Amino acid sequence: MGDQDVLSTYTLFPLLLRSWSICVNYFPSTLFSPFSYKCSQWDVVETEEHYRSRWCSIRILYLTMFLSSVGFSIVIMSIWPYLQKIDPTADASFLGWIIASYSLGQMIASPIFGLWSNFRPRKEPLVISIFIAVAANCLYAYVHVPSSHNKYYMLVARGLVGFGAGNVAVVRSYIAGATSLQERTSAMANTSASQALGFILGPVFQTCFALIGEKGVTWEAIDLQVNMYTAPVLLGALLGVINILLIFALLREHRVDDSGRLCKSVNFDEVHTDVVRDTEESIDQVAVVTTNILFFVILFIFALFETIATPLTMAMYAWTREQAVLYNGIILAALGVEAVIVFMGIKTLSKKTEERVLLLGGLIIVLIGFFILLPWGNTFPKIQWEDLHNNSISNKSSGERLLYFWELSAGNSSEAPTGCPVEQAWCLYTPVIHLAQFLVASVLIGLGYPACNVMSYTLYSKILGPKPQGIYMGWLTASGSGARILGPVFVSQTYTYLGPRWSFSLVCGIIILTVLLLGAVYKRLIAFSVRHGRVQDQA
Repeated sequence: MGDQDVLSTYTLFPLLLRSWSICVNYFPSTLFSPFSYKCSQWDVVETEEHYRSRWCSIRILYLTMFLSSVGFSIVIMSIWPYLQKIDPTADASFLGWIIASYSLGQMIASPIFGLWSNFRPRKEPLVISIFIAVAANCLYAYVHVPSSHNKYYMLVARGLVGFGAGNVAVVRSYIAGATSLQERTSAMANTSASQALGFILGPVFQTCFALIGEKGVTWEAIDLQVNMYTAPVLLGALLGVINILLIFALLREHRVDDSGRLCKSVNFDEVHTDVVRDTEESIDQVAVVTTNILFFVILFIFALFETIATPLTMAMYAWTREQAVLYNGIILAALGVEAVIVFMGIKTLSKKTEERVLLLGGLIIVLIGFFILLPWGNTFPKIQWEDLHNNSISNKSSGERLLYFWELSAGNSSEAPTGCPVEQAWCLYTPVIHLAQFLVASVLIGLGYPACNVMSYTLYSKILGPKPQGIYMGWLTASGSGARILGPVFVSQTYTYLGPRWSFSLVCGIIILTVLLLGAVYKRLIAFSVRHGRVQDQA
């Protein structure tokens, strides 16, 4: 190296260091500004301190996802008895509105919070959404106080909890923007694992609080009853407050591009063309719409499976209500553990196989699972010949049928059929689904679903690229919420009138069409940076 090269090296390094220092010093002052800017002149190496802060923020959002799913599942098994206790006028049809209000609230809120996070720091929608959930949980604890219309207060409370859960879109948007292409699949898998763990542990918390009993204790000064129905939501409110404090204390705005280089977050000032140069390329809207459809179908079929599990096993194996709740609870808990294991395994597999392959493989595994569920052979289920008169399933409205299935799965129905009700005509000619069939199918569905779930929105985040993803993630979350509403409605109709053979055949048909759709757009489901030739495909 000559003297001139040495001189250039010693003069250039301080200049780079000073430029980076200016960029870092500018960042805090613009954190809550309507505009923030990228440091795009040099490829800046991330410091160890910044790396720790970035991943600390991401882990705080893992906790947020966990608490969001706990908020849904922690009271799901006790809603019906609590509703009957506080408002005797409430019937099963109204329970359906209460159950659906959570997903409906989330579906409405997700695009709103997502759009908000595109233009403001993510702390704002996160804190506000969690505060709404905390307030809603407190309202739920006081729904017994009014002298009338208690059921409507519970409806509002659960709807607002779902509205607060719309922050899932913000969480996914943040993680997508704070990770490189190589880091994102692992981070998204951890996000899904946190969510799945919340769904598993929610009912466990509810079971522990059942030891308090219905009477519990009363804090007369504030007219607060702490019992088996209110203690879970009060715990949820406390955890929400802790989550807000952690967000204020530890969450920082971080953003890296697909290659892992540091850049500024929130949004960009359109006046500065050097800032927006990286986002001038268009997003592939065909890939975006397709991924939303894929995500909808994936959540649709799993919500359908969750809904039908209890009434199906009661009809096929003559299980009592108590047996069905216990055995299906064990099966679903095992599937939850399986899902967490799959999420962890995905992190390793994604380093060797591209996301599209894993998504396709997951769909095929789910298809095999539902195909196995199809009734075969000459053995028929035990028929329940007793006339249920007014309780006949065939006499129920569509909403009442849906609620009938939900009551069975929650263990809250006063009816305890032991066999396939004769009112369902298909019971007379549909072969039994053997227990081994059901268990093998459950394992396969539990294996394929989490892989499809995490791969779909990991691909989605990569397709969107460096632009703010809040509103797009909002639509993705909304499509998932809609699927969780429509899936149970669909299966309650097809199962009652047509039976499991037609129900699962239709599901297989839906999955086959989804696989064909995936194949048709397979080449378009690639990362934004790969599509525009900025980075090589990591697969």
